[in-house]
Amino acid sequence: MRGSVDGLGSSMPIGAMLPSVFADDDLAQRFVAGLDEVIAPLLNVLDCLDSYFRPSLAPLDFVQWLGGWVGAETDGTEPEPRLRAAVAAAAYLHRVRGTRHGLAEAVRLAFGVEPEISESGAAAWSARPLGPVPGEPRPRLHVRLQLPDPTAADLHRLNVLVAAARPAHMPYTVQVTADEPAPPALRAGSAERTPER
Repeated sequence: MRGSVDGLGSSMPIGAMLPSVFADDDLAQRFVAGLDEVIAPLLNVLDCLDSYFRPSLAPLDFVQWLGGWVGAETDGTEPEPRLRAAVAAAAYLHRVRGTRHGLAEAVRLAFGVEPEISESGAAAWSARPLGPVPGEPRPRLHVRLQLPDPTAADLHRLNVLVAAARPAHMPYTVQVTADEPAPPALRAGSAERTPER
């Protein structure tokens, strides 16, 4: 929350702006110095206002408010770097909403992992008319996400996110699975070798 900052000087002290008759008046100068202490944080915010609209620089509480303002797909549990990235990308994600790329980017920003997406749609062209129609006759969308330690909350979060970012007419399914462990040889840091002949 914005508030007073101890020892913060005002960028526009009121005492210097008073008529000259009050320049030597101790009571007037002390009175306006108290007002300077109250107004200084406001002037500081106004001086740095452009930084408040940059998610990478703004205070965390303001980034959370800004996320609601721009419609970022966040739920309040993201780590700070992921929250800042989601708020910064919100306007772009609204432009690509409903596309495979937009859905993949929304999931990646929310979980920090690239999802596997399979869908029924396709596109093709033909030099001759009446060619085969690409894709599958029934629409479908499946989003699979591999996480190190999945929980039921992750499945719910993915379900909500896909429901919001998918094309409106598209039925969908979601799946969250645990990461597959690496083979023992790769876990130890050694590369696989091919046998010599």
